[in-house]
Amino acid sequence: MYMVLFVLDDPALLDEVLDAWYGIGVGGTTILESTGIFRHRTKRLNIPTRYNLPRVSSNIEGNYTLLSIVPDEETVYRCRDAAEKVVGDLDRPNTGVFAAWPLFTVKGVPVERPAP
Repeated sequence: MYMVLFVLDDPALLDEVLDAWYGIGVGGTTILESTGIFRHRTKRLNIPTRYNLPRVSSNIEGNYTLLSIVPDEETVYRCRDAAEKVVGDLDRPNTGVFAAWPLFTVKGVPVERPAP
């Protein structure tokens, strides 16, 4: 089994990516709201500490991080290809980041996807 991680840059494309993954048989996906350090630092308001005011952040436009456990390497590549059909080439900026790695042990993950 493998862990797939996909950081989706455009939150508006979340449902399309999830539908694409579901279409290839990947139904169990955890969705985390996230942001990266670059966005955090560029959106942060810097208030001098001498005024004794709490640090204030602007509304940071975030992204979604998707995590899914898949059965094999073939499914990893199908997830990547399905994501790229939605967001475009992941080597281009402002699309996302995709990574996957083998899992040493997994327990609690159904072998087959439940019927919708």
